[in-house]
Amino acid sequence: MRAQEKQAIEAVSDHLANLQRAPDPHALARVIGTTLGATGCALTIAGDCYRWGHGAGPWLEHTVEYGGQPQGILAVAPESAGPVAALAAVLGAPLAEVRLAAETDRLRRDGDAAAHELVDDRWRATVEMEQERRGLERDLHDGAQHHLVALRMALALVEHAGAATEQRLDTLMSKLDTAEKVLVGTAAGILPIALATEGLAAALKAELAGHEDVMLNTAGLRHRYAPLVESTVYFACLEAVNNAHKHAPGASIAATVRDSHLGLEFVVSDDGPGFTVTALNSGLPNLSARLATVGGTVTIRSAPGRGTTITGFVPR
Repeated sequence: MRAQEKQAIEAVSDHLANLQRAPDPHALARVIGTTLGATGCALTIAGDCYRWGHGAGPWLEHTVEYGGQPQGILAVAPESAGPVAALAAVLGAPLAEVRLAAETDRLRRDGDAAAHELVDDRWRATVEMEQERRGLERDLHDGAQHHLVALRMALALVEHAGAATEQRLDTLMSKLDTAEKVLVGTAAGILPIALATEGLAAALKAELAGHEDVMLNTAGLRHRYAPLVESTVYFACLEAVNNAHKHAPGASIAATVRDSHLGLEFVVSDDGPGFTVTALNSGLPNLSARLATVGGTVTIRSAPGRGTTITGFVPR
């Protein structure tokens, strides 16, 4: 054994004896390189390279084993600094400890990342479930409630129907059947057939045909849009009409849906009593939340004695 290699083994042994924790591979490379008089020393452990010196000249590499298993690679430069076989034997246990520590740390990081990903997935699932719940809530509110308001109005008429009570009751039963179908379909996520097959204009005509106080104008609607956009505007129009029925009973209602090169727009106005617009009702929170899902906006204009106009817009 060369004197330099023996000195390197003794230096490494002394260095390891004074350690209170796992060996520092950078420090080991420095101790080995300086003791051998090498220009460079590198320890490759678990895929990571710990290097000391600039490493001038050809490198000599030697596999470090422990327990019959490779633990890393010892490389010194120049080749004249070796042979390092005896030194590699001494490094077996320390490199095994470094490798185990590195692999343990990597497994810990992978476990932390997996845990964070699981939390993120659960959070995303919770958010998506909440969004679905809110969407269903809005659909029930805007679709089924539209029919329930019509029922309330029909009941008020029955009180004054006199001889025509039987006919009024038949109308009420028909409206109850319609409301039940809408509730069941909405809860199951089923869109109106006319909306799914023929589009927004046909669906609004079918839905509002029974309301003599509503004048619908879809002449400016010439294009089809994505299903989510059409269903959003459909339910938004129904809610706007429903609001007019509730807050401006007896008023005439005009609903217009049109498209342009900028996007899809709907306007629902009534000549009812109107109200003072405040920050709380300036966008009607439910309408605003619905249109926001497709990047749309809603505005409201009203004043006491001047009716109300609700305008929604979804950009292309």
